Amino acid sequence: MKKLLVSLLVAALLAGCAPIKTTNAGAVGVQRKQYALLSAKQVEGMAAQSYVATLKDADKKNKLNPNAQQTERVRAIANRLIAQTTVFRADAAKWKWEVNVQESPEVNAYCMPGGKIMVYTGLIEKLKATDDELAAVMGHEISHALREHGRERMSEAYAQQGLVLGIGLLASIFLDDPKAAQTSMGLASTVSSVAITLPHSREQEREADRIGLELSARAAYDPNAAITLWQKMAKEGGQKPPEFLSTHPADEARIADMKRLLPIVMPLYEAAKHS
Repeated sequence: MKKLLVSLLVAALLAGCAPIKTTNAGAVGVQRKQYALLSAKQVEGMAAQSYVATLKDADKKNKLNPNAQQTERVRAIANRLIAQTTVFRADAAKWKWEVNVQESPEVNAYCMPGGKIMVYTGLIEKLKATDDELAAVMGHEISHALREHGRERMSEAYAQQGLVLGIGLLASIFLDDPKAAQTSMGLASTVSSVAITLPHSREQEREADRIGLELSARAAYDPNAAITLWQKMAKEGGQKPPEFLSTHPADEARIADMKRLLPIVMPLYEAAKHS
C-alpha cells in the first residue's frame, strides 16, 4: 500500500511535466530533453513584472544607467549577440528585448525570460572586462533565457514542493507521529536538493556556457575571452563550496569544458570576423 501511494504521488508529479522544445542544438550540440509544469507565457509575465519593478527601484535611487557611455557600450554588445539568437530559436527575433545597466558593486548580470537584460557596473569595473569578456557573460545569460532555464527551475520548485509535502503526508499517515513527519519532510527536501536540483542547475550552467560561447563567436567576439573572464571570476569569487554542493560547475571544470569547445567555435568566430 505504501509503495502504491508513493508511486501514485510520483506519477502525478511527472504527469504534470510537459516536454518542451526550446533551442536547436547549435554547433556546440546542446540537446538535453526539457520538461516544465508552467507555460512560457506565465513565466515571461512574471519576469516582465519583476524587471519593471527592478527598473523603477533603480531609477528611484538614481542607479539606472548612470553612465551613458557605459550603457551604450553594453547595448551595442547585446545587440550583436541578440542578432545571433535566431540560430538557436527563430522566435527570439520577436522577443521584446531590453538592455539596461544598474549601478551595483555586484559582479553579475542576468537575462530574464523573454529577453530582459541587466548588467551590474561591478562586472564592468571590478573585472575591467573587455568587450569580448562582456560578450562572454552576456552570451551566457542570454543562453539561460533561450533555453528557458528559469521556467525549468520554477517548475522544478513547484514539483519539489509537491513531492516534499506528499512525503510528509505519507509519513503522518503511516508513522502517526508529527515529529517523524517533519523529519521525513526535511530529509526529503535535502536529498531532493542535492540529488536533483543542484545537479540540474549545474547542467543548466554548462548549457549556458556552451551556447554563450557559440553566440559570442557568431557575433564576432573572441571565444577565448570566456576563458580569461572565468579566470577573473574565479579570483573574484574566493572560496567556494565543493562542486557537488554547488549550483555552478567548479571553475576548473567549466574552463576545461570551454577549452574543449574552442576548436568548434573558432571557425565561426573567424568567419564572422571577416564577413
